[in-house]
Amino acid sequence: MDGSSTQFSKKYELDCQCLHHLLSAGVHANNQQSLVEIFASRSLQEIRLIRQLYSYLYNQDLLHLLSNSHKDNTLYRLAYLRMREPRELDAEIVRDSLFGTRVDLNTLIEVVCTRDSAELQAVKQAYHSRYNLDIEQDVSLKASGNFKEILLAVLRSSRNFGAKVDASMAMCDAKTLYEAMESGKCVDQRTIISLMSQRSTAQLKSVLVAYKQLYGHDFSKSLKRNKCGEFGKDLSVAIKCLQYPEKYFSKKLRKATNNFDSREALIRIIATRSASNIISINNGYVAKTGSSLESLVRREFSATRSRNGDGTDKINKLVAEILVGLLKYY
Repeated sequence: MDGSSTQFSKKYELDCQCLHHLLSAGVHANNQQSLVEIFASRSLQEIRLIRQLYSYLYNQDLLHLLSNSHKDNTLYRLAYLRMREPRELDAEIVRDSLFGTRVDLNTLIEVVCTRDSAELQAVKQAYHSRYNLDIEQDVSLKASGNFKEILLAVLRSSRNFGAKVDASMAMCDAKTLYEAMESGKCVDQRTIISLMSQRSTAQLKSVLVAYKQLYGHDFSKSLKRNKCGEFGKDLSVAIKCLQYPEKYFSKKLRKATNNFDSREALIRIIATRSASNIISINNGYVAKTGSSLESLVRREFSATRSRNGDGTDKINKLVAEILVGLLKYY
């Protein structure tokens, strides 16, 4: 083993020691900076190495340990999200959204309508591998109404993940959407859902661009008309999410208030989005509010939120530093 390999091995061994100390003794002043570095600046490949090495050194599954600890601890929750494989994490989030105390449609839409077709296909495979169940069947079982049909259409569209974007087809599909909207007194929901289910997300985005070129406005604007009813309102949410995911997340964060749910949303969005996503989300947030995601993070996890002496302030401050570190790392 050359010097470089030895150095890297030592680096990850120290990371494992730091994580082991966190899980056995909690947060201390001498390990906070190391935790920030681990959770904010390690790549996915490095995280995989750390998980493998941790299992080798301590004969324990790091994800299992974090999973058992994160229910009421924001730091462990963030650590768990960062250590999980993205497709497996999305599969778990979908499962929890479907089979929690209530069906969480907002989070379902967040996952299903903001991932590209290749990513969605990987999520479906991970879902089947972990739960031995079909994600489309579970959505069909637990969801209802318009969102059930919309979510199923997007999930089915992922089967076309390998197809190249066809601009000519996009123009034809845009005209089909227009006819479905304009040809009768009511919207032709079946045609719209059928088209969505047969095109990859990349192709659907091309269709939406073509629609705006042909008719001078976004398809989602057409869906706001009275004749579209609740179907139009629900489909508009999904379409905006698919077409402009950065705007969707920026709006979601702008609506965040000072409570556990808003902090959970911040943690989930920053920890699970790619670098390009986060840059776009931050730009959209700045454009609408005049302040950055870093400012939002520091405000939401401010030490003034808790004065009960249970260590929450220290944990929140550390979580804020990790999230800010992620924003800068991206």
